[in-house]
Amino acid sequence: MAKPLVAIVGRPNVGKSMLFNKLAGKRLSIVEDVPGVTRDRLYAEAEWRGRTFQIVDTGGIEPGSDDQILAFMREQAEIAIQSADVIVFVCDIRTGMTAADQEVAGMLQRAGKPVILAVNKMDSTGPTDPDIYEFYNLGLGDPMPLSAVHGHGTGDLLDACFQYFPPEEDEPEEDDVTRVAVIGKPNVGKSSLVNRILGQERVIVSDVAGTTRDAVDSYFENERGKYLIIDTAGMRKKAKVDDRVEKFSVLRAAMAIERSDVCVIMIDARDGVTEQDTKVAGMAHDAGKASVIVVNKWDLVEKDGRTMQRMEEEIRRDLSYMTYAPILFLSALTGQRVNKLFDYIDAVAEKAALRVPTGMLNQVLADAQARVQPPTDKGRRLKIYYMTQIGVKPPHFVFFCNDAKLFHFSYQRYLENQIRNTFDLTGTPVRITIRQRGDKEE
Repeated sequence: MAKPLVAIVGRPNVGKSMLFNKLAGKRLSIVEDVPGVTRDRLYAEAEWRGRTFQIVDTGGIEPGSDDQILAFMREQAEIAIQSADVIVFVCDIRTGMTAADQEVAGMLQRAGKPVILAVNKMDSTGPTDPDIYEFYNLGLGDPMPLSAVHGHGTGDLLDACFQYFPPEEDEPEEDDVTRVAVIGKPNVGKSSLVNRILGQERVIVSDVAGTTRDAVDSYFENERGKYLIIDTAGMRKKAKVDDRVEKFSVLRAAMAIERSDVCVIMIDARDGVTEQDTKVAGMAHDAGKASVIVVNKWDLVEKDGRTMQRMEEEIRRDLSYMTYAPILFLSALTGQRVNKLFDYIDAVAEKAALRVPTGMLNQVLADAQARVQPPTDKGRRLKIYYMTQIGVKPPHFVFFCNDAKLFHFSYQRYLENQIRNTFDLTGTPVRITIRQRGDKEE
């Protein structure tokens, strides 16, 4: 994408995520007074002086750490630095300049990118704290005073970044981008699948459950179209969510579902459908999202001639409320069948956005009523006058009748199945509203 990219980097707990949220204008990145909360790269859009640009929040850089997760975080920050147009290096006035700051400064100087040095947590107004001058020793030019909490200094910071933006070009519209949320319980292979799709180590992958904490956006294009892949934190049972950061992660995953067009619901082939899988899938269903059920780690399952059929039957039984969702068996590790995933994503996204002319709908309704008469109660028969579609994503249909109380749930299900079968609404839930004579139309 042609939008300029600003990377926010620094050692842990200097306020990078607070600054990211302030510039983005909303709370996207988790902020806790605990080092190491942000692990992956987080992207958001912002605007300054009429120019739209991207900002990326990174995990804190610990140059000398041997910890596996901290090493991954350092790699993610390095990737962000390489792809950025300008880098905002955040330091902390309260701790002063540290040896870690000097090592990060050396890393940035070697990268050869424009660097803006921001000294954060200068929250008081009045004369500038003289301690800021020691940051000249980093060799990165004039340090800029900043308070990410209050927003002081952010305008000057953005002005400094703006001068390094590349010339403005025609930037692509994103209306044709399909947003895909990859969801599931912890350690089911979500990040591995995202990395396999993107062809790079875009998201930290570890067999430690809970490695991904934020919902991470990755833009991706192939011959089929444009996609925004959202890798989400694994959602555990509420009883196990005893950490404040993890509670934010589950909330962030739920928000990712809300802003997606398609949900890829991942299930571990070795475990089958667990109770937590039913809850995760239920969130996508309740949100009305087109969905694809992906059975991952298929390479690790011993198979006979009916293994796939048996597992599909189990999934249909345990996820009986979303029999509309297609099932794909794959292996993110080996890449087996991963190339078919976008065929499924495109198909269900198309069905979720389908609009059916009212005339065709009422022809289906007439045929359905001719085959199965509407129900009666105490001698009074349900009369359905007509139906129409009032929304998409998911398709939303309204039936107008003489008495909503006569419109039994079983007959609703029958009519829904007739609509599904006629227009092949594979992969998307369907919303139905019943209105009776006298109800106000919206």
